[in-house]
Amino acid sequence: MEQPAFGRRLRQLRIERGLTQGALAGDGMSTGYLSRLESGARQPTERALAHLASQLGVSTEELVESTASSLARSLTIATGLGADETGELLSGALATAGGEDPLLRWQALWQVADWRRQRKEYAEQRACLDELTTLSDQLGLPELRARALAELARCLRSTGEVPAAVDTALTAHQLAKDNALAPYVMANVLLAVVSVLAEADRLPEASRHTDELLSLVEGRSDPLWAEALWTAANIRLRQGEPAAAAELLGEAVRGFDGRDNPTLWTRLRISAARLNLQTTPPDTEAAHRRVEEVQASLPLTGTPTIEQELLFLRAHLAMHTGHPTEARTLLDQLDSLDPLLPYQDRIQLDVLRNRLLLLDGARDEAVTGLRGLAEQAQNNGNMALAAEIWRLLAESLAQDTPRPAPRVGLDRTRSANRRGF
Repeated sequence: MEQPAFGRRLRQLRIERGLTQGALAGDGMSTGYLSRLESGARQPTERALAHLASQLGVSTEELVESTASSLARSLTIATGLGADETGELLSGALATAGGEDPLLRWQALWQVADWRRQRKEYAEQRACLDELTTLSDQLGLPELRARALAELARCLRSTGEVPAAVDTALTAHQLAKDNALAPYVMANVLLAVVSVLAEADRLPEASRHTDELLSLVEGRSDPLWAEALWTAANIRLRQGEPAAAAELLGEAVRGFDGRDNPTLWTRLRISAARLNLQTTPPDTEAAHRRVEEVQASLPLTGTPTIEQELLFLRAHLAMHTGHPTEARTLLDQLDSLDPLLPYQDRIQLDVLRNRLLLLDGARDEAVTGLRGLAEQAQNNGNMALAAEIWRLLAESLAQDTPRPAPRVGLDRTRSANRRGF
């Protein structure tokens, strides 16, 4: 009975039985003590073991046994549980399992990796995905390896590691082509390929793969179709085709049934609002309507990540509509939260903060900040984002450049000549 293995087993047994820490602790133990036992920070006493075994309906021997839990059992119990309950249950089972069927381990790792992604725990997600690719090689199943590599590319993109994300996504694509994998697998791989190529500012390649992606999802109306249209819209926008981008994203917004994936339904509308603000001139009224739609859906579809994305969007909308004080207030709210936004959005937030500094007259500080953000994005291989920040910096410097004083004498001479003197 060694910690933290005992704590993981205790937590797993509690979750399997659908008990909260308070319910398991009961009257014979404090929840704080139980929490420390589960985290591995405390060693249980014999009295605590007897109480916990009684509460769980097991013998003390079964409670402290160190044999590996059954992944098959845990996967079965996880059916119908919420995302957090499933993630905790399976991550605990993976930590103690050994000698299990590698296919069962792959299934559990895939679910835990997705749970980590939803929680923006990218380091933990990457560890799961690295093991998934290794397992896929051992199993000799190219479909599993291609799916794991595509998801790893998305993870790397979210952390700003763009060159590594490009290499990983293209490897997944070549693997899918060489093995003639099913269209839905290829479409998922292409979603990753197009996204990371766009971040690397390799738009011609991204555009070619976008056409391939759209042909694969033609006739569908599921989440894969909606994500494909969303991704294609982003490419068209970067190619300077805002009308085509709006048409694609509008089709996804209108045609996707939110019951299939409420979170995706909401994020499509957030993306549509962001597109409204990127047109020339910005369509702030349309963006405001989308914000109201998202705000109304939060009780049903709201997650901490979506709430932060909405704050991010509202801050940009406030800036576009000439309300910098409101933008600052919204940014302060974001600063008070645990950051869940991906790398690209976090950089965009810092860009917005520096734009506010320019409005405040802190020109030198803002220029230094923008230059640092551009160099950071460039060093990470995020060329599209770097180019956008350099452009903003150049525009800011141009606006602040003093105009030459009028040449009064010459102007008077020209005026006189025009009058015929």
